[in-house]
Amino acid sequence: MTLSSTGDLVAAAQVAGRAVAAFNVITLEHAEGIVAGAERAGASVILQISENAVKFHGGRLLPIACAARMVAEGADVPVSLHLDHVESESLLHQAADAGFSSVMFDASHFDYAENVAATRRAAEWAHENGLLIEAELGMVGGKDGVSLGAHDPGARTDPAEAAEYVAATGVDALAVAVGSSHAMTERTAGLDFGLIARLRDAVPVPLVLHGSSGVPDDALAKGVREGIVKVNIGTALNVAYTGAVRTFLAQDARAVDPRKYLTLARTGLADAVAQMLAVIS
Repeated sequence: MTLSSTGDLVAAAQVAGRAVAAFNVITLEHAEGIVAGAERAGASVILQISENAVKFHGGRLLPIACAARMVAEGADVPVSLHLDHVESESLLHQAADAGFSSVMFDASHFDYAENVAATRRAAEWAHENGLLIEAELGMVGGKDGVSLGAHDPGARTDPAEAAEYVAATGVDALAVAVGSSHAMTERTAGLDFGLIARLRDAVPVPLVLHGSSGVPDDALAKGVREGIVKVNIGTALNVAYTGAVRTFLAQDARAVDPRKYLTLARTGLADAVAQMLAVIS
């Protein structure tokens, strides 16, 4: 199957009242396991590679991007490539030539005005090169006047500010702070469903939920019903992947062939993907 466009997958999910899942790719086995799980579920999927993953690969985007693209093009379901949490403009400008149809530009570490300016520049470049662009906005000015990052405990995205931000930057999708948090290994996050609904009504672009690994199934499904259109999942895959490796090596401490335990890791990851897709589809 040919590589799909993230914009097409997001638009189709929005029309159908469901969400499309974007799963983090770190190794080739991640990409293979994600696609295997998506094929089992019969669902479209986004393979996303973060700037941190690129750093893990020595700062070289093309090797992991090309590997992911080959896996995507061999899939029996629609698959797109997304470059995630990009802070470097140099990396951003490699996206189009590397096969990505979308990028998440992360200027959330700046104050609001600088965030807007940097994201607007990124959006202009992305649109000139045919890419969908996502950005992220948490609550600027948190409790006691302390600014909160989008995934700090207690951070929330203000609907009016979000609408203003989208209009000022021209982004095509917005990741919002509604109660989830990155890197959670336990599924205990509580989503603010009322806020999701208010954001859905205020913001004219699809809403994205980062940190979805920490959200229980029922809450994740309800979040989608209330207006989340793209769901980002990373840590849950690594929990399954690493757990399979730990179990195998605990049973056979003399094992040295990585194919034996990486096969189990890839299968465990695929199981996690299929389960998550069943929740949001």
